[in-house]
Amino acid sequence: MRKADLQDTDNAEGDDAKAQQLVSPVIRGLRLLRYMAEGGSTANLSEVGRRIDVNRITVMRLLATLEHEGMLERLPQGGHQIGFEFLKLASTVLAANDLTSFARRILTRLSESLQLSAYLVVRDGGHALYLLREMPKTALVSNIQVGSRIAAHLTTPGRVLIADLPPDTLRDLLGNDPLPTATGQSPGTHARLAQILAADRERGCAWSFSAFEPGIDSCAAPVHDRSPIAIAAISVAGPHQRFELDPTLHERVEREVKVAAHDLSILLGNRQDGLQG
Repeated sequence: MRKADLQDTDNAEGDDAKAQQLVSPVIRGLRLLRYMAEGGSTANLSEVGRRIDVNRITVMRLLATLEHEGMLERLPQGGHQIGFEFLKLASTVLAANDLTSFARRILTRLSESLQLSAYLVVRDGGHALYLLREMPKTALVSNIQVGSRIAAHLTTPGRVLIADLPPDTLRDLLGNDPLPTATGQSPGTHARLAQILAADRERGCAWSFSAFEPGIDSCAAPVHDRSPIAIAAISVAGPHQRFELDPTLHERVEREVKVAAHDLSILLGNRQDGLQG
């Protein structure tokens, strides 16, 4: 048997072993809670069963169990809503965390998935302040350090942090023309910056191809709480040659960065549905 076949067999056996440790009723209960948290109704038990892939009787048992534990509450007019005990549990978790602790877990997952450096960035006046960084175990990574403070219009996270600000506010923050530049691709005027920010807003993220660090490409997406103005940005950066060698990486990076920013936004209280782009 070839080495590759042996590895496939080992992986399959490992997956089977993991599957045997899973508790099916717990999985079904979590699916039901997730369905409810996303706005699903329990008025039609057959429809609920179809959505979470169980039969009608199982749905009834799950509902009774979750009601008993206070995770769901029955409504007088029929159906259910998320229960007070569930809300208390969620509030306890949220109270014990903040922007950086939530973000660190998301950045770790993002960096491991893409094998690129991942950052959490906030706006400090007219600058982008790099708060967190998670790095893959590779030789080629971005050189931006935690604590770096860079003119916001020069980097992708900085751009998404200022994308929704009024022109007068931008001029107050960044100063008059000409704007400082890092490379020939940097926007040197407010007119050029406005064009770039409009494209970023339309796409739902910002891209840079060696525009700040030569040989380094970057993508960033905005993080929102309940405010329409981004409170933070999540970005990834890595060598341009990675993108040249893998034609699927560009699309995957954009998708995963948007998802990461959306997930962090949800944790911070944003309830807007869907992902842009």
